[in-house]
Amino acid sequence: MTTHSDEKKSETSVQVHEAANDIFALEDAPGLDRVYHAKARLLNNAIQEIGMGKYQWWLFFVAGFGWFADNLWPVVTGLIFVPVVNEFSFQGPFLKLSQNIGLLIGAVFWGVGSDIWGRKWSFNITLLVIGVFATAAGASPNSVALCSFAAIWSVGVGGNLPVDSAVFLEFIPASHQYLLTILSIWWAFGQLVGSLIAWPLISNFSCPHPEVACPRSENQGWRYFLYTMGGLMLILWIIRFFVFNLYESPKYLMGRGRDAEAIEVLEKVAAYNGSTNRLTLEQLQKTGVIAGTEAEAENGGTVDASIATAIRRNLEHLKGEHVRSLFATRKLALSTSLLIVLWAFIGLAFPLYNAFVTYFLQTRGADFGDGSVYITYRNQVILSVIGVPGALLAGYLVELPLLGRKGTLAISTILTGVFLFASTTARSSSALLGWNCGYSFTSNIMYGVLYAISPELFPTKDRGTGNAIVAAANRVFGIMSPIIALYANLTTSVPIYISGALFIASGLIALLLPFEPRGKASL
Repeated sequence: MTTHSDEKKSETSVQVHEAANDIFALEDAPGLDRVYHAKARLLNNAIQEIGMGKYQWWLFFVAGFGWFADNLWPVVTGLIFVPVVNEFSFQGPFLKLSQNIGLLIGAVFWGVGSDIWGRKWSFNITLLVIGVFATAAGASPNSVALCSFAAIWSVGVGGNLPVDSAVFLEFIPASHQYLLTILSIWWAFGQLVGSLIAWPLISNFSCPHPEVACPRSENQGWRYFLYTMGGLMLILWIIRFFVFNLYESPKYLMGRGRDAEAIEVLEKVAAYNGSTNRLTLEQLQKTGVIAGTEAEAENGGTVDASIATAIRRNLEHLKGEHVRSLFATRKLALSTSLLIVLWAFIGLAFPLYNAFVTYFLQTRGADFGDGSVYITYRNQVILSVIGVPGALLAGYLVELPLLGRKGTLAISTILTGVFLFASTTARSSSALLGWNCGYSFTSNIMYGVLYAISPELFPTKDRGTGNAIVAAANRVFGIMSPIIALYANLTTSVPIYISGALFIASGLIALLLPFEPRGKASL
């Protein structure tokens, strides 16, 4: 007997299936691509029928650790910037340069690695790398050691979002895809937790008169801070590794020719949720055979469906044709190009400001008579608190028909730049804090949307390549921010002007994106 609930689930699955076909057309997908995408749609339907249950909510929780770490650690280097420069007497931007090089390496290493040995191990190792080397960094005897540890812990940080976003998308029902935007609340929590812990530690255990001398014995705050944050990462890793059992992605398994294991994962997720999985191994394989036959007829040849070929297909994102596919049509080329520029500009603007905001607040605060370390870190906590509701609001705005992903991204990014420019006009401590609160609020909306819209705008068969390209652009331009700072006068507003201009330009670029993915299913 078919229940109303079953009919509703079936109807939803059909709608999701049709949406995927309408938005991510695969007429140009040759041979085995057709097989892969036919099976991927079937897996999507099965995940939709299983529904949003306990497993997905647990995944929302533990995947959020990746967003948490991604924002926390760039903030950490900004928070320790002043005390480490005072103690080691070196050019502080080298610390940020080391970090950004590590982020670039991590994004490439873990992103490619997750396609070679699977999502599960990459997902479970990144936090361990951060925790071990960040804790060790607290004992750094000099600036060279600190910069080296920062580069290594950043290799772990750089892999979080490429891996975690893929894992989350591959288990989440299409009806709850907006949660990818809501995940940015963890990103806001990263800044908040870091600022809250840094406030008492660094303000109370830093050199009282750094302009005279700043020996290690009087400057333990930043070390206590790194011990604490490194320990926190180890706790989060323990939760991921020992408390939550992440199953390997069924799409990854299917792509490697392991259909039986993919069905087994669906069965486990359904059982965990107290639901049922109606997709069988026979149905999945039959779909692949039908799609392969159609592709064979279209191509006038044979289709090899062996495991070895499935593995080669999984690694094809390293080949040039997948890059060329991102520019196959004029509209697609425009979308891809704009996304690359968008990620690159924000990749420079955000670290350029955040890396030196603590220094800027302290020097500007001194002009207003309140440049103490205590006031500086108090203000940093306030800015972090303001960012949390921004992340939540982003999840609501992206579903509004008049705004969608594109409109929300454009408006929030432009406002972020406007608030930065306005902050340079402050003539009091309260005004400066107020403008920066506006920046914190809108920038959290911006990043929440940016991390969600990018995977949705790439064609399904080339999404891995597209994500790799924009991530690389983001990290490469991030490396430029400390280089600029090495030659800029950080006691002036120059870095703020550069950052604000880049944000405004990025917002205008977002308006030009030719696709709006709101309400569309992602394969």
